[in-house]
Amino acid sequence: MELFSRYLDRSNSVSSVITQDIIKEENLRDDLRYYFMSPCEKYRARRHIPWKMGVQILKIIMVTTQLVLFGLNNQLVVSYKEENTMALKNLFLKGYSGVDEDDYSVAVYTKHDVYESLFYVMDQYSQLDQLSVGPISYAEDENGRLLPLTMCKEYYRRGSVEPSDETYDIDAQLETVCMSHDPKTANLWRTENSSFFDLDFYRLVDIKITFQLKGINLQTVRSRELPDCYSFFVTITFDNQCHSGKVKLFLDIDAESSACRDWKISGTAQKNTHYLLVFDAFVILMCLTSAVLCTRSIILAVRLLQRFSRFFHENFNRKVCEDDQREFLNGWYLLVIVSDLLAIIGSILKMEIQAKNLTNYDVCSIFLGTSTLLVWVGVIRYLGYFQKYNVLILTMKAAFPKVLRFCCCAGMIYLGYTFCGWIVLGPYHEKFEGLSLVAECLFSLLNGDDMFTTFAQLKDKNTLVWLFSRAYLYSFISLFIYMVLSLFIALITDAYETIKSYQKNGFPQTDLQKFLHEPTELPNIEESDQTDVSVRHSVLCYCQRVPANDDVILLS
Repeated sequence: MELFSRYLDRSNSVSSVITQDIIKEENLRDDLRYYFMSPCEKYRARRHIPWKMGVQILKIIMVTTQLVLFGLNNQLVVSYKEENTMALKNLFLKGYSGVDEDDYSVAVYTKHDVYESLFYVMDQYSQLDQLSVGPISYAEDENGRLLPLTMCKEYYRRGSVEPSDETYDIDAQLETVCMSHDPKTANLWRTENSSFFDLDFYRLVDIKITFQLKGINLQTVRSRELPDCYSFFVTITFDNQCHSGKVKLFLDIDAESSACRDWKISGTAQKNTHYLLVFDAFVILMCLTSAVLCTRSIILAVRLLQRFSRFFHENFNRKVCEDDQREFLNGWYLLVIVSDLLAIIGSILKMEIQAKNLTNYDVCSIFLGTSTLLVWVGVIRYLGYFQKYNVLILTMKAAFPKVLRFCCCAGMIYLGYTFCGWIVLGPYHEKFEGLSLVAECLFSLLNGDDMFTTFAQLKDKNTLVWLFSRAYLYSFISLFIYMVLSLFIALITDAYETIKSYQKNGFPQTDLQKFLHEPTELPNIEESDQTDVSVRHSVLCYCQRVPANDDVILLS
């Protein structure tokens, strides 16, 4: 009787342990299934409202609206700067045709033209108030005095050149002499300092004229925003560095915007600015909420991975394979967090710009543009829950490692052609004058664009270089279009065909997927009561992939 009681107690204890193991396993399986469900499936399973999806949809609308509003304002700023540059070139450059010649604006070839162009700048500057049709004027200092125009000439300290005798005597040390004058006294200043304009052209390197102007961008009033005040730092350069008989004229403008000192405006512009600031604050709040929710999901995924790893170690005495571990690390959450951080920084910069505390539109545009790009890329995650829309994601995921390795190898050849084309063809072809230009030209050729003009524009004055250019271009086009590009497309096509086959016949399964879809079989209690815990469960397959007949929600 006593032995029978011991047997019953022992059987009950073993049964209790196994029951607890079964409950623990089923809870883990349910949590894993729930974690890998789509938002709609989570709602049907536990009536869990998809907060993250709702926040992402609302964030997409708000971030895109913010980007459009900022982009329209930025276009006004860019057009104002470009049109002012064009206006100042027409005002100060004599003979300007309205179109820059290569990288310079105007070129002069005689001494008379140099003097005429030089005096023309001074005369136009002294009559700016009567000439300009725009709200632009001379800059003033803190005391209300007009800032002067400064003219500097740079030349070799000493030199004599006799081309007929093929002799020269040059001191390479450069000297700079500068003079400045009030905008209203240009003619008087020219007469009193006539020796300054006695130019030795064989020693002259360049002449630089610098002055500062002020302007107001009034067109932003039409978009219900406060106008900006601008400072234009204008530099006009007479470039004679080549001493080739051609003096190039450059006009460069550095524009800086700032809040106007004293302003008064009626209407809705100021009120609209307040509304935009409030809207930007809501965008920041929405992005913070999104980042917090995604961070929380990452933390829960890590904890779930730890539970699953601990279960595998306790029951099967081995680790979870790397493929299954990567399934818990959702890259979409990291993408959303990065986009949220960029959107927050961009929104803060935009608010500072709206408040006229900052003027750097370019940096703000980069942050807002990149964040909006990542936000819209993140939409693919929700389309990926549908099998028909999931092909792109799975193909990119399968082809990316091979494509990356292939591009590294092809990039070495590409760099070789880039350096070779720059050093050999650079002096004879405008598309090969710089390394960046060569890379862009070769990329265009790689995609079949602008081929004939690239061949035709080469200056055929040097027969050897002309022959080399033909061999260079023919070999590059043949190698990259017929071989490299074809292999690149073949890698992606192979990955696409593999994904199509998997969607038709079933995706390969790992331990995690088998655990989610196939309950483990437990041994009978009567068969053995001293079986080890790791043997009580059927051993799952190792981390090798085997065909399955059904699609796996984890991959879809």
